[in-house]
Amino acid sequence: MAGITVVRMEGVTVGWADGVTVERAAGVTVAGRAASRWKGRQGLAFGRVGRERIVGVGWGVLFTAILAALIVGGSRNLQHFDAALVGYTFAVLFATFAITYRYSMWLQRPPTRVYWRRGWQVFFSPKYILRNIANWFRRVTADFALNRFIFKRSTSRGLAHALIMWGCILAFAITFPLVFGWIHFETVPGDVESYTTFVFGFPTQSFEIHSLVAFLVFHGLVWSSFLVIAGVMLAMRRRMRDHGAAALQRFAEDFLPLILLFAISITGLLLTASYTWMQGYGYDFLALLHAITVIFTLLYMPFGKFFHIFQRPAQLGVSFYKDVAAAEGMAKCRRCGVEYAPLLQINDLIEVERELGYRYETSAPGVEHYQRICPSCRRTMLGLAQGMVWGRIGSTGQHEAHSTVNR
Repeated sequence: MAGITVVRMEGVTVGWADGVTVERAAGVTVAGRAASRWKGRQGLAFGRVGRERIVGVGWGVLFTAILAALIVGGSRNLQHFDAALVGYTFAVLFATFAITYRYSMWLQRPPTRVYWRRGWQVFFSPKYILRNIANWFRRVTADFALNRFIFKRSTSRGLAHALIMWGCILAFAITFPLVFGWIHFETVPGDVESYTTFVFGFPTQSFEIHSLVAFLVFHGLVWSSFLVIAGVMLAMRRRMRDHGAAALQRFAEDFLPLILLFAISITGLLLTASYTWMQGYGYDFLALLHAITVIFTLLYMPFGKFFHIFQRPAQLGVSFYKDVAAAEGMAKCRRCGVEYAPLLQINDLIEVERELGYRYETSAPGVEHYQRICPSCRRTMLGLAQGMVWGRIGSTGQHEAHSTVNR
């Protein structure tokens, strides 16, 4: 029980263990610290956030302007830009600004900023650069391309995610260049049975209209729709049959994205069916409905679950950070001497807590900070301190009862 004390302050019992506060209560000293900490948080809320928003707007304007310039330049001064697709274009520009703004705000949060900065530092560290490059290819292939981390949770869940992901990637790779005028097709001079593909205004490959290549290329969005619909069906089945998922899911975060993807895919397939087999019947209505679903999805993308598409790649930096942190050495508990976490991570955690206004420094010899103590010892200290607190309360109550009887 050495190093554990119990004090009373303004009639409230507070437990201390090894010089580290493990239980706080109302009182002059504690209230003063809390007020100081709250004042610091107010500074974060009303001072610093204003600067963060300005930075976010700046990055959003920059990336939106760059994309707009690429659209103008890539379409040869809008020469190959289809004015009928202007609605899609403005929706993409808005989504670009909103996604960049939110991403910038996210990266400026102290914990995220530390992971982001450290991730780049450790990746390009000369000591680990070769190993990191090899791990990068391995992780991009296994985790992103093959969705291994999701297949580990469930085969059906991994298959649903893979189908949706690759269907969307294929659709984006086809749709955006066509909408922006970066890719267009022209008949070969003197040969009306062949097309030439132009990329940013430069001629590339030619192919016959009725060839297998033409069939696959011109129906690329059909194949992507089939992939997305299959993935959505698997995901919907899980959400309706898995009681664990049903207990946690929300419409805006879990069902709405699937509904939007299904609506885009099915209206796109109906457009193909209309001009292929129905002589254009209902094409105008279907085109308008398809445009509404696509534009709404683009406007929703920065604010809903689709934002994880842009956040997920940053997870690579976190994995490199953890690898290097573990290789650099582990932190040892200042109380029991057991290794419990990477030292680099503990040091960064202390700095992040200070920046957020949380200070857990202690005057106990050799401890320095509460984060220098392993979780097991923290639970032990808390239990010992609370035991002392209840013991003190019990002895005080018995003494008061004895005094009352004597009176």
